[in-house]
Amino acid sequence: MVPLHDNNPTRITPYVTYALIGINVFVFLYELSLSPQELESFFRTYAIVPRELTASFESGNQLIPQLMTLITSQFLHGGFLHLGGNMLFLWVFGNNIEDKLGRIKFIIFYLLCGALAGLSQWFFSSGSDIPSLGASGAIAGVLGAYVLRFPKARILTLIPLGFFFYTVRIPAMFFLGFWFVQQAFYSIASLQAPSNMGSGGIAYWAHAGGFVFGAILGPLFGLFSDRNVQD
Repeated sequence: MVPLHDNNPTRITPYVTYALIGINVFVFLYELSLSPQELESFFRTYAIVPRELTASFESGNQLIPQLMTLITSQFLHGGFLHLGGNMLFLWVFGNNIEDKLGRIKFIIFYLLCGALAGLSQWFFSSGSDIPSLGASGAIAGVLGAYVLRFPKARILTLIPLGFFFYTVRIPAMFFLGFWFVQQAFYSIASLQAPSNMGSGGIAYWAHAGGFVFGAILGPLFGLFSDRNVQD
């Protein structure tokens, strides 16, 4: 299922959402300019490498740079599909959450959800040497907030059936609920994987953790406030 758009118009121009999409695209274009060796070094420096983060926690060495990867990793992507899927979900759902929280709270909420999602993945893969990267955890936080605030919103969804594609409107509660259950299932299944990074290197614990933290933090950031703060 692929979301196309929802039917909840925003009251402010979602500049933060647009900026986040722009930054992610810009960083990805930079990645494309790197050689394979340079890209590997780039990921090792700015993505979350669970084993290195664990070593920093234990020794205290390089702790600040390693903690910063909880933020910088959110702007890295491993391919066109990785980037495109994340940016599609951010474009569809981010604008309404930015509208409800206000721009300043939204960027703090977004980055905090991403950092906590990264820590969720680290907790279950603390010995892994596989870099964890992508905006998925932060966007999962947006989805967790969205399903609380707009459970009955109908999301225009593209469903492939063989060689044909159909569009249907699915309530957010079912669309995002199914997505979360899927991520939670794969998260538990990934515990059996040697790398604990999930099938194909996908950080499912970051997805599930980000969703839960988004649902928790959203109300604390004023998700249900009737005020529209244009900050």
